[in-house]
Amino acid sequence: MCLISFAWNTHPEYALALAANRDEFHERPSAALAPWPEAPGVIGGRDLREGGSWLALSAHARLAAVTNVREPQRAAAPRSRGALVRDFVTGSGPAGVYAAQIHAAGDAYGPHNLLLWDGSQLLFLSNRNGAQPRPVAPGIHGISNGPYDAPWPKTVRLNAQLAQWLAGPGAASDPDLEPLLQALADEHRPADAELPQTGVGAEMERLLAPAFIRGDRYGTRASSVLLLRHDGRALLFERSFGPDKRHLGDVRLELHLSGAGA
Repeated sequence: MCLISFAWNTHPEYALALAANRDEFHERPSAALAPWPEAPGVIGGRDLREGGSWLALSAHARLAAVTNVREPQRAAAPRSRGALVRDFVTGSGPAGVYAAQIHAAGDAYGPHNLLLWDGSQLLFLSNRNGAQPRPVAPGIHGISNGPYDAPWPKTVRLNAQLAQWLAGPGAASDPDLEPLLQALADEHRPADAELPQTGVGAEMERLLAPAFIRGDRYGTRASSVLLLRHDGRALLFERSFGPDKRHLGDVRLELHLSGAGA
């Protein structure tokens, strides 16, 4: 993932409402949202090159989502960031224990921001910006390719659109996901003065600034919406894209989670 907006324990219906975009090279082989045959009860997309995932959910009340932290000059790490997601959702230990292990591993994984939910608490951790693993406070938060809750324009816009959706009729018992998907499809380009400075140069900052990145070689590959209800029901929706924003298809899966007590 490269952009995640999420509301944690702020809504009477949903313990967690999350909207996210995954940006990647279009040539990198991936599998769309689906059940994982080797891990019963787990659903998510798959990176077919390294075997990991960017967002995955287990019926055993386990969720993980990851973004990279932008460091253009850094060499590849020994382990894929996608393994962070895969290993947590297929595991069984508390999120706090796993977070401590990953934090201690440091640069074994590429620069990352990671969300972990184990059915009771939602944790954030990162191996950048001096971030210690910590519980997420109730509220609406955003993560892109920089620090937690950094006010990047696309993150601020998506947070506001998620808040508006939660306050309106779309977040009813039968949720209308289309407003969130349209928010994820936003190609608004902010003024140069609003852009972060991440070391990639002004032209690249402009290219990466919208919530949805349209490109022939690199761009948004998947838009995802995840809704976790307080009663343990969960919905995960993914819309897939090819080069130049070509719509490849939608997948919607629902689970009833065991052991959820968010």
